[in-house]
Amino acid sequence: MKNLNDADYQQPLKNSKKVYKGTRFDVHALEVQAKSGKSVKKEFISHPGAVVILPLLEDQVVMIKNERFSVGKTLWELPAGTIELDEPHDKTAYRELIEETGYEAEKISPLLSYYVGPGICNEIMYVYVAEGLKEVGQSLDDSEKITVETVPWNKILEMIQNGEICDSKTLLTLLYYRNRLAL
Repeated sequence: MKNLNDADYQQPLKNSKKVYKGTRFDVHALEVQAKSGKSVKKEFISHPGAVVILPLLEDQVVMIKNERFSVGKTLWELPAGTIELDEPHDKTAYRELIEETGYEAEKISPLLSYYVGPGICNEIMYVYVAEGLKEVGQSLDDSEKITVETVPWNKILEMIQNGEICDSKTLLTLLYYRNRLAL
């Protein structure tokens, strides 16, 4: 599987205009040619990209329960975070793992990358596996409400089946990793 990279991310920005500047993302607009030849306005969210980390602790996964204001719920998730300007993706993974879980990884390896929602957004999610974990203490942002739990794989599969895990980046990462192990 070909992994996406920063060159893939930059392509649509060349002929677009920023119409909204946010703290974590911007909104861009551009004109595209329809089949009829008419010009059609399209808008998309421009995002710097993010990482999601699969922290493995023996036969368990370190997961977080993250309060998400946008859906009004606390969700089971894998730790994740936005890539800072000029920050290498693996450094983001190391940083976010410590911040959100309180675990530091001896080794972080790339697993895959994908577009999060290409119909409305150019965000690329870079997925990493974290191994050799040691507890060093959480370092949450003031606005984050996150608790940490280690969950055995058999329980994770049950949680997926019964809908307890419903975050897309978490589902995709867990199922991709388990499927890859089965091959």
